[in-house]
Amino acid sequence: MIAIQDKSRTTLMAREAAEAPERCAAQIARNAGLMREVGQRLRVLAPPFAATLARGSSDQAAAFAKVLLETRAGLPTLSHAPSIGSLYKATSPRFKGVPLIAISQSGRSPDLIAAAVDAQRQGALVVTIVNDDASPLAELADICIPIHAGPETSVAATKSFIGTLVALAHLAAEWSEDKALLAALASVGDVLEAAVAADWTGAVPLLKEPGNMLVLGRGLTLPIAGEAALKFKETSSLHAEAFSIAEVAHGPMTLIGEGDPVLALGPIDAARAGLRERLEDFRARGAQVIAVGHPDDVAAATLALPGQWDVHPVLNAIAQIQSFYGLANALSLARGYNPDAPPHLAKVTRTL
Repeated sequence: MIAIQDKSRTTLMAREAAEAPERCAAQIARNAGLMREVGQRLRVLAPPFAATLARGSSDQAAAFAKVLLETRAGLPTLSHAPSIGSLYKATSPRFKGVPLIAISQSGRSPDLIAAAVDAQRQGALVVTIVNDDASPLAELADICIPIHAGPETSVAATKSFIGTLVALAHLAAEWSEDKALLAALASVGDVLEAAVAADWTGAVPLLKEPGNMLVLGRGLTLPIAGEAALKFKETSSLHAEAFSIAEVAHGPMTLIGEGDPVLALGPIDAARAGLRERLEDFRARGAQVIAVGHPDDVAAATLALPGQWDVHPVLNAIAQIQSFYGLANALSLARGYNPDAPPHLAKVTRTL
């Protein structure tokens, strides 16, 4: 296990992921004034709903935004499919006065740019969350929120994804005037440093050979599960599908049998409900259950991963993906892949 971990640190993916704690702590400080202004502007705007616009890992971040805004700001939040604006030019006039949160690491994906322009045509307030604040998407925005992650070279996004989650949490906290979350974000660097130190590579032997698996989450951790499943596909050619802990019994559970792996990313808020029982069900089927969460919830796991359950639930979810990237990187190498350059993929996906 130690050899795998040491070798893993030589990859761009590992080095860039390890930069996230420092970058995110700096982001909170650099964006403090901007976020206060944006939060005040959005409260005055008082829209009937919000929308997100994204693809790939950024779309998982958009799902995280939905949970944040609906649970903290009480604001219904929908996912606006890029093709509605980019191909069909059919963005609804009901978007007038509605914030459209466009999320992109590069800010250069043609379909997102075209969809944002079409939304502006209908009067949407385009709020971009980008790493490159000189990108076309950033330049067309009504409000641009930079994540300050620095250059990211590895095709597998890591620090930019974490930085996006932190920016979305900061935005939600200011918009909803959530003092507890704002206070928690002041410690995001320390929380993420602890997550980097948490070693999840004990799961590598359980995941080195399988061709299929499930990744479970709920609430704040369901989008984290979605990103984890995507990274398994991208970096290890491991077919992984993400499901809600509450939904997996509605069919997908039948896919899992003796020896099949399941990774459960347990939330530590109200969405904990039912996790313990679901993991017991999987173990009864003979599944190899790898889980992180409150110790009471993951007692049935084959392998319980180290986590942080004494932090704010939002930071706990973000910390889980920080720890996961160490596992994803090590597993990719163990399965004979290069996590920095997955086959058939590019850093910027150009579709329309």
